Amino acid sequence: MPVIELKNLKKSYGAVTVIEDLNLTMADGEFVVLVGPSGCGKSTTLRMIAGLETNTDGQILVDGNDVSKLEPKERDIAMVFQDYALYPHMNVAKNMSFALRLARYKKAEINKRVTEVAAMLDLTDYLDRMPGELSGGQRQRVAMGRALVRDASIFLFDEPLSNLDAKLRGQMRAELALLSQRIEKNIIYVTHDQVEAMTLGDRIVVMKSGEVMQEGTPEQLYRTPANKFVAGFIGSPTMNFLDGTLATENDRLVVRSDSYSIPLPKAFLQHLKGAVGNPVTLGIRPSSFEETESPDALSMNIILSEYIGSESVVICEFGGQRVSIEVNSAAPVKVGEIRKFAVKEEEIHLFDPNTGTSLLPVPAL
Repeated sequence: MPVIELKNLKKSYGAVTVIEDLNLTMADGEFVVLVGPSGCGKSTTLRMIAGLETNTDGQILVDGNDVSKLEPKERDIAMVFQDYALYPHMNVAKNMSFALRLARYKKAEINKRVTEVAAMLDLTDYLDRMPGELSGGQRQRVAMGRALVRDASIFLFDEPLSNLDAKLRGQMRAELALLSQRIEKNIIYVTHDQVEAMTLGDRIVVMKSGEVMQEGTPEQLYRTPANKFVAGFIGSPTMNFLDGTLATENDRLVVRSDSYSIPLPKAFLQHLKGAVGNPVTLGIRPSSFEETESPDALSMNIILSEYIGSESVVICEFGGQRVSIEVNSAAPVKVGEIRKFAVKEEEIHLFDPNTGTSLLPVPAL
């Protein structure tokens, strides 16, 4: 399986630059997810790899060979699109075998590949049906099947689940994860949904405005985000951000404002010695609060409660600021109630309020 490298990749449309100096290396057999908000350049990057868009500058290397000038059919790449792109006048079998028939494969080989892939995707009973007779999930499986029968070395997925409802998306995520284990091929997957990214990717590449904000495993991005953008994008419910000033109290570092003083781990001191007195942005995930009766705890006024099953997300207000907190649903939560919460020190994040960069070291890949 090939190693894919993007070197100084650039894409411009006239005076508008969409991708600027993008550099990525994707190992063989790796499931890489490009994630970011709409317009960040992730789909454009995917289309350049596929050859559907021409890169303005830079190189796309597959096993050291520059494929930037090759036609899409010469790149040994299969792509699954967001809108399925099935031929409505062809049944499932003919849709899946279209590229093979176009390449003049022998009928026996076509039937063999379609049968094998249909069994893998649970489509055997639907081979004679037309796309209009299928559900959204079934149509998406057909689109994946059409790519898989080609037995390409690289598979590209461009937001393939975005047209499905929440239940189907969950089912298809599981099927995609199992599929990647079975085919053991290079997969590059584009999505704006961070839950898809976290559950599917061996490695996640977070993009913003055509640039890579951070790349790493799901756990690395969740636990040690390199900047405020990644911290706010990865994780659900999203991270809380509070503005304050770095100070010392009783030989401890704290983040302090007019309404709170939150102690920091002692280990932070070695990284922040010269920053006392500077403004900082404190990052706290909703799961990083714990209810307590300690007199030093933060008193929170609950203004909204969202029941989501075993947990509830409560929106609280204190000192003119709002935070989201995850609590156990077994304990009744009432709007207007005052509860006390402490912050798990070991899960605190700190960012520069001007640049958004993490003030704590981010482990290298």
